[in-house]
Amino acid sequence: MSENHKSDFRKSCIKKLKFVSRFTKNYKDKKIVNEIYKTICKLKKENVLLYIPLDLEVDVYPLIKRLRREKRVQVFVPYMEGLSFKAVKYRLPLKTKKFGIKEPNNSFSSRKIDLAIVPAVGIDGANKRIGFGKGMYDRFFYNLNYKPTILFTQRKLCKTTEILSDKYDIKANIIISS
Repeated sequence: MSENHKSDFRKSCIKKLKFVSRFTKNYKDKKIVNEIYKTICKLKKENVLLYIPLDLEVDVYPLIKRLRREKRVQVFVPYMEGLSFKAVKYRLPLKTKKFGIKEPNNSFSSRKIDLAIVPAVGIDGANKRIGFGKGMYDRFFYNLNYKPTILFTQRKLCKTTEILSDKYDIKANIIISS
């Protein structure tokens, strides 16, 4: 499939997400976060990669706070390194970095991620992620020598039956949206 078609799909999904966020953002986010929490509990995962949300993404801050308070799982978030990132333990304070993304201080962890909660702009017919086009999540998962469970989340499902992804694009095991 042409990169142009993938780009058009990405743009239409971003437009949908911007529209939704103005009206029902809080309600949808609470519902989605609750579903993600139930999924983490059901799957009994111990090391969870979450993300620091951007405006168009599901606000997972309440989930991060709850998981840390309950000490049920270890919470990790991306720490940007070049064209990819590494998973670091979530700790405060957060600093605003490249692309307006917030992240904690750099730290080292040798723990394997059991479950990765990944924001998606769109999802194609192969259940592969269409993101913002930087490829950071794709590079991160490609460089792992194991395969965690991957959960995509979106405030509003933006999915096509067409295959728009490339072979290196990451694929969801689970999708949670409203």
